[in-house]
Amino acid sequence: MTEPKTDNAMTFAEPIAETCAGSGKSDCKHGRGENGCDDCKVRLFSVCGALEASELDELDRISQVKNFPAKTMLFDQGALAGSVFNVTEGIVRLYKSLPDGRRQIVGFALPGDFLGLALMDRYGVAAEAVTNVKVCRFARPAFLNYVDGKPHLLRRLHEFAGHELSLAQDQMLLLGRRTAEEKVAAFLLNLQTRYGRIGAMSVNVPLPMSRQDIADYLGLTIETVSRTLTKLAKEKVVVVVPDGVRLLSTDRLDQLAAA
Repeated sequence: MTEPKTDNAMTFAEPIAETCAGSGKSDCKHGRGENGCDDCKVRLFSVCGALEASELDELDRISQVKNFPAKTMLFDQGALAGSVFNVTEGIVRLYKSLPDGRRQIVGFALPGDFLGLALMDRYGVAAEAVTNVKVCRFARPAFLNYVDGKPHLLRRLHEFAGHELSLAQDQMLLLGRRTAEEKVAAFLLNLQTRYGRIGAMSVNVPLPMSRQDIADYLGLTIETVSRTLTKLAKEKVVVVVPDGVRLLSTDRLDQLAAA
């Protein structure tokens, strides 16, 4: 039997040591700004927000910044779960490959989301960069050891796990007996809310993922997604703009999503 691929994560000791040696500094932040985690734009709404400033130095020491260009894999379904990832920039699609070759997108990770924290020793989904993505990557054993001594961080992780479960339940509802309009409306409102958690709430909802991605997530065809967005635009519920949509009538979208 062919061994499933790993997440291609190198051991952390070698790349970090090389970076520090080349910098000539004893306070190397492994690719981050001068103040390390203190400079992180997503720390306050990520799991790391539970940590005091005095606890961040240790987190700095076990982490490494990694950049993934768009359309590259962070990790593959079934690969050994050697790392966990905190998304700090960009969007990641999470999907499962079906036996017949099709895929089911199960979610989109935004800045502040943690990936790879499942209890299983292999990744249950694949994670691929939609846009250019930056993450803080942690060797899984080192991160789990770190968490063991931080009960407040463990509580925060449980809160995030509960949020992910809620998103999974929302996804099951989306794939249930809803019309295409109801699915698209719920998807847009959900994204607006999630973007609002990491910035100011806006009627402009970026859609960096493709129409095919949206279709795979909602259990629709790409043609149905395009027709539905066009219909909502004709009804002046949304305006389709180059980088996403502008919500003109959230009341109407709320009515559709609640159906």
